[in-house]
Amino acid sequence: MNIAEAKQEIINTFRAYTARDEVGKYKIPIQHQRPVLLMGPPGVGKTAIMKQIAEEEKIGLVEYTLTHHTRQSAVGLPILEKKRFREQEYTVTEYTMSEMIAAVYECIEKEGKETGILFLDEINCVSETLAPTMLQLLQNKTFGAHKLPEGWCLVAAGNPERYNKSVREFDIVTLDRVKRIEIEENHSVWDQYAAKQGIHLGIRSYLHFKTENFYRIEERQEGSCFVTARGWEDLSRILQSYEDMNVLITEELIKEYVQYEEVAEDFFGFYKLFKKYEEKYQNNSFSEIEEMLFQADFEEKILLMQLFEGEVQGKIKEYKHEKEYINGLYEELKRMKKAMTQKPEEIQTIFLETIENRKFQEKIFKEKGLLTEERIKTDKKITKWLNESKWVLKEKGFPAVKEAFYRETLNLKHQEEKIRILLDKEIIAMKKCCKTEQELPLFLTMLSRNESIAEFIAEHRCESYLKESEILLTQEREAVLKEKIQAFQKK
Repeated sequence: MNIAEAKQEIINTFRAYTARDEVGKYKIPIQHQRPVLLMGPPGVGKTAIMKQIAEEEKIGLVEYTLTHHTRQSAVGLPILEKKRFREQEYTVTEYTMSEMIAAVYECIEKEGKETGILFLDEINCVSETLAPTMLQLLQNKTFGAHKLPEGWCLVAAGNPERYNKSVREFDIVTLDRVKRIEIEENHSVWDQYAAKQGIHLGIRSYLHFKTENFYRIEERQEGSCFVTARGWEDLSRILQSYEDMNVLITEELIKEYVQYEEVAEDFFGFYKLFKKYEEKYQNNSFSEIEEMLFQADFEEKILLMQLFEGEVQGKIKEYKHEKEYINGLYEELKRMKKAMTQKPEEIQTIFLETIENRKFQEKIFKEKGLLTEERIKTDKKITKWLNESKWVLKEKGFPAVKEAFYRETLNLKHQEEKIRILLDKEIIAMKKCCKTEQELPLFLTMLSRNESIAEFIAEHRCESYLKESEILLTQEREAVLKEKIQAFQKK
């Protein structure tokens, strides 16, 4: 199973475990809700999908890497309690609440998430003293005397023994109580994630040519050589940061992240070629880029395709941020308009109170870490616009504020139109300059596999994309029909 399939399976499992019948009982009783055990190679994205699931499902997430914890932090510390049995008093050893269970309750209190996932990474690398506690958790959802709260599911992850010499094997009794999911690395799935996350185009282009170098682990006499999905993603971040600071990228830097010498050397050579083309792409006119595209060989065309895709994705990212800003403004103005219909004489007070409430909420959410950096920027932009518009309100009234908002929406429409024009230009250029039947279909496939671009096309249409896709689909149908006719004639 690839990482995307595993992610969806965990979502399905969580929904099934938290589903209730008409009288409020869990459809799957808690004692039959098996913990999910993810087993797969290191750096493939097991931790990343847990964060994505929590964000998409709007649920809580508490993460622990078990190699960093002792039995005391998992079970709790012993305390002495006085208890009476048959009129006799005894001193009994009990335990404080497990740090991990306490963290779940803190998440419930802090974020108000009544349902969620407790994610335990590297579960098969725990110490010998902690192993029985982990088995108890997997089998009973219990740490010592404390159970995982209702509505919370347990997901654990581990690496197979061939990747980690310190792993402990689970026995059949334990495995018979978990839902085991085996994960394999998959470049095609990762590339869709990489496009969404803005992974460096040089890395994505390189792995398009050298897919075999996406994930490699090899044991040699001198030690382990490896490159993982995590390594490529972390390399992407440092490359983008160094480029922003105009710091020279060296082969040694690549080797710090790609710990497979031959792959690191190969990528460094490709990276220099990519930067050369990227500079030309940024500094030349579109007609000059078309000429480059016409003269380029197949591999160079792929590089230019990636640059085309990257430019469109960047524009769509800006468009989405603008759209979130416009939608946020609209909701605030709609709320204020509703309040003003009830108390029209307090229009100024309502406007000022809205601004102050937003500033207060932004401060609280930021302190609690409940907002992404992008959301913080959007919220600040909305508050800034409202703050500036209070003078328009004072001098010209609410209709003038609405007019100012309308002008903001026009900017969004202009961005939308520019993206459509850019897509049309790129597709037409590819069709005009392609020398084989592979190139245009490949470019259209790249666009359709990019989630943000595909969403934009589905919502706003792109006539050239739809036209060429339909032509290609018709050609494929005709080719299949022709094969069937030829096969029938041979009988």
